[in-house]
This record gives sequence, structure tokens and C-alpha cells, in this order.
Amino acid sequence: MGSVQKVAVIGLGSMGYGIASSALRDGHSVWGYDINPTQIDRFRAEGGHEGALSEIASGLDVAALVVLNAQQTEDVLFGSDALVPKLARGAVVMSCATVPPQFARDMEARCSEHGVLYLDAPISGGAAKAASGELTIMASGTEAAFNASRPLLDAVAATVFELGDSAGPGSAMKATNQLLAGVHIAAMAEAITFGMTQGVAPETFLEVISKSAGTSWMLENRAPHVIEGDYSPRSSVNIWPKDLGIVLDIAATAGFEAPITATALAQYRQAVEMGLGGVDDAAVAKVYARQAGLTLPKEDET
Repeated sequence: MGSVQKVAVIGLGSMGYGIASSALRDGHSVWGYDINPTQIDRFRAEGGHEGALSEIASGLDVAALVVLNAQQTEDVLFGSDALVPKLARGAVVMSCATVPPQFARDMEARCSEHGVLYLDAPISGGAAKAASGELTIMASGTEAAFNASRPLLDAVAATVFELGDSAGPGSAMKATNQLLAGVHIAAMAEAITFGMTQGVAPETFLEVISKSAGTSWMLENRAPHVIEGDYSPRSSVNIWPKDLGIVLDIAATAGFEAPITATALAQYRQAVEMGLGGVDDAAVAKVYARQAGLTLPKEDET
């Protein structure tokens, strides 16, 4: 397989669109698909190829799935218009959604029955890193799956961790990352609003904490959204009931208690109940603000 690949990116949300654009920029032949036709049209206008997935599948080297969850992943691969039977033997599915490790193992086994490789390849880094081709990928799979994915991985990632020779370890690591990421965002929201109750302005909070031991990458990334009152969804609240739910499901299977994760999950669920599911996840601060009777920056008194 040469360095230029034929790639389908399925799921053109903020992360998938960045992956597709990075692959295109690196010289690959890329087809993009999404349930939103506007995203498909936008990508084609930027140089993406046209053609129905069912028609071009047999010629693909890589099918990258950047969908929401395990159910969507399985629907694409083995649902009513199953992709896997249409792929050539030796093609690779690069699965990027956050899913339980056992699900990844199951998908690997089912793909193998068709001679199709499977790379368990959850992603981290956010929309900006996806767009610049600088993602972190927590990958596991066979040597053949890594080799088949390598040109695309080189195009879309700054760091690829090779975590095992079969599917599962990549998803286990992503779940661990999501535990911390989700908790850190909720902790930022709790801390910035707690500071407000003590007269600490959000701007001062960020200035001081970002230079102090209590900081985190998530705090430094998300606190500005609260300060600016900008909840455009770079990463939406809706992600966290799903991902922290996966963490707790895995924890239950392992007989492991995760009380901090459970508490953070409850805050995201409250945010969803407040109608905030589709906005930026920094809006979990509004849960705390409502409870404390606070008005966050740039919000009218209501």
C-alpha cells in the first residue's frame, strides 16, 4: 500500500471534519459522509470526492469512523447498509468513537470474519487539533491494522500511542482519559463559580489559577468560554453523559467504585435537563450558577 490512500471519513462533526480535511491536505483521496448533507457539500467544495459510500467502498484503503457512539459505529459497520462486507480484504476500519473496550474487541472479531482489519483508535485533542492534523490517538490493534492505517495516522495525528496488539486497550485508555477530562471540566465549573461567591472575578480566577498548582489543561481551555459567555459547541455537554456513562459501566464491570465520576456525571445530566445539551460543555457552570443564584459573565439577569 502506497503512502497515498483512498479514505472515507464517516462522521463530519467537528472532529471528523478536521480529520477529513487533514487527510485531504496531506494528499490522500478522501470521501466524507455525514447525516447532515450540508457538511458533505462543504467538504466536497473543499476538494473531497463525490460518490455514494456503497459505490466506492470496495476501493477504499481506510474507513475512518468518527461517529458519536458504539451504536452508530455498529450501525455503519454491520447495520442495514453494512459497510464491512463491501470493503476489500485487507482494508482497515479506523474506529475513533469512545466505546467500551469489549465492544471494540467484538468489532475487531466481526471485521476479521470478512478479512477486514480493525484499529481501535479513539482520539483526543479537540476540534482545533483535528483541523491542524495534531490529534492524539490512543490506538490498539494488530501490526497489520497499524501498517494499513499508518499513512492516515501520520496525516491526522501528532502523537499515536500504540497500546496493544489487539482492540480494547485503546478504548480502555480513552475511557480513562474521559474520566479525567469530564471531571476536570466539572471541577473548573465548580471552582470558577465558587470563586464568584467569594468575590473572585472569573477573569482573576483564570489569571491566578492558570499559574498555580490547581490548573489543568481543561481549566485553561474551558474557563475562557465562561468568561467570554461563548458557549458555541466546540465540545458539547451531550458528550459527557455518554462518555462518563461508559466509564461507569466499565467500572461496574470491574467492581470498581468511581464516586467522583458519578458526581460529575450528575452535573452534566442536570445541564442537559436545563436544555444545555447542545452547547459547549463549559456551560456546566450554569448548573452551579443557578444553584447559587449567580449571573455568569455576559449573561443578562434573568
